[in-house]
Amino acid sequence: MDIAFTVRLPVDVDSVPFVRGLCRQALEHLRIEQAVVEETTLALTEACANVVQHAGDHAEYQVSVEIDRALCRITVVDDGTGFDPEEAATRAGLDGERGAGLTLMQALVDRLDFRLDPDGRHCVSLEKRLSSRPSLRLLDRS
Repeated sequence: MDIAFTVRLPVDVDSVPFVRGLCRQALEHLRIEQAVVEETTLALTEACANVVQHAGDHAEYQVSVEIDRALCRITVVDDGTGFDPEEAATRAGLDGERGAGLTLMQALVDRLDFRLDPDGRHCVSLEKRLSSRPSLRLLDRS
């Protein structure tokens, strides 16, 4: 069974636990390993918290979640002013505060991508493998 949903949320701190809960329920419904649920929802929390912190006066943002047997894909899109992810990651190494969420997201997911869409919207994409077990093809040495 696959689950996919998209929600439009107000840019406020209360939206973050709401969307985290939706994602958690979807993953738990699919009986995903609890450690993977925790890592995925924490990465989503960081991405949404960045929107709330950096989006400025924009009224809403959008979160899309697609879960299949092997992968959870999350996209967070906003119209805010954005930030330079490379600069923020560099700052994290210098002062330990700003940019720490980016470092954490990188550690929690298998793929993290930041881009500016042609329409000017900022997009963060995260992908997390849902199984910690190695692929059978990797084990087959014949």
